[in-house]
This record gives sequence, C-alpha cells and structure tokens, in this order.
Amino acid sequence: MKTKLFSIILFAGLLIAGCGEPATTNIDTTNDSAGAVMSLDYRDFDQAASKMVQSLLGSGRLGKSDGSRYVLATGRILNNTTQRIDTDQLMLKVRREITNSGQGVFSAVVGPGSDKTLLETRELRESDEFDTSTTAEKRTLIAPELTIQGKIHQVIVPLARNRQQVEYYFQLELSEVKTGLTYWQEEVLVGKRGSDKSVPW
Repeated sequence: MKTKLFSIILFAGLLIAGCGEPATTNIDTTNDSAGAVMSLDYRDFDQAASKMVQSLLGSGRLGKSDGSRYVLATGRILNNTTQRIDTDQLMLKVRREITNSGQGVFSAVVGPGSDKTLLETRELRESDEFDTSTTAEKRTLIAPELTIQGKIHQVIVPLARNRQQVEYYFQLELSEVKTGLTYWQEEVLVGKRGSDKSVPW
C-alpha cells in the first residue's frame, strides 16, 4: 500500500513539474518577434548573406560585356568564433541568391561540398554495360573562372555593469582563378550587447 501511494505521489509530482515547462512552438521565420540572442542564429545568417550578396551584385563585378555569366567555385568559410557553426549554411545562402539572380552559376564539381557523383558517373564511359551515347563525353566540364571564400570572425568586448559586446564580422572575397587577383571584398558586422553571463557559443 505504501509503495502504491509513493508511486502515485511521484507520478503526480512529475506531472506537475512537466506542466510548468514552457510549451514548444514553431518559429514564424517571416515574422519572428523573439528577442535577440548573444550567439548567432538564422536571422543573423540571413541578414549577413543578403547584405553581402546585394553588395556583390550591385558592384558590377559579375557583369560580362557579352552578357554571359561567370562560373564560380566556392572556397572555405573559416569559422573564427567560439561557436560550432556549419559554415555551409552561410555559403548556401550566398550561392542561392547569386544563382537566382541570373548573374552567375556555380561549379558542382570543384570546391568543398562538390557533387562527387558527377565525376563518378563520367567513369561509366569506360564500362561495356552502358550505352556510350548516354554517357558524358570528355572535356565537357566547365572550369570555374572565379572563386568566393570568406571568414566569420568574433570579438568580445567587456562593458561596464556586468555586460559585454559581441561583434561578429562576416567577410567574403571574390577572386579570379586565372590571375589570382581579388576583385571584390565585403564585410558585414552583426553586433550584440547583453549580460556577460551569456556565453556566445
């Protein structure tokens, strides 16, 4: 009897504790009214990527006199912050906006995250099991003309009254493969101020 009573009390306690937790809700990404956080979130990536791409598209560096499009390859985004960041998240947004603008196309076989299946399928031309008219011919891949790479850098500045300022610098640069010259650079600052008890990671 005592064991049964203890079990009921324990279950009731757990139930009450569970009811006190905040409910899980979905994020409305089109109208997110949640407060800012000290670490980077999706809003920061959206803001930084959009500003940098608009700077690049507006610079005219992707414009060719004959109206054709440049072929780009993505390099690395160096994470120089205290956070574990999937830097592909930023580069994906950059690639998407440039591609959708119609001013550039990206190589899918050169650079980090390249599609290795494209190269594997080209090896099928040597197999007797495949119709050679359906396999890719040699020397048909297009080499990139430009590369785009960058860095996310973090600076923490102590402030008075137990507060801190965290500065995140999103940096991108565009370089020409043939000459190795950099044709465009941009930096976007995302700054945050808050309690020094909030660790940005």
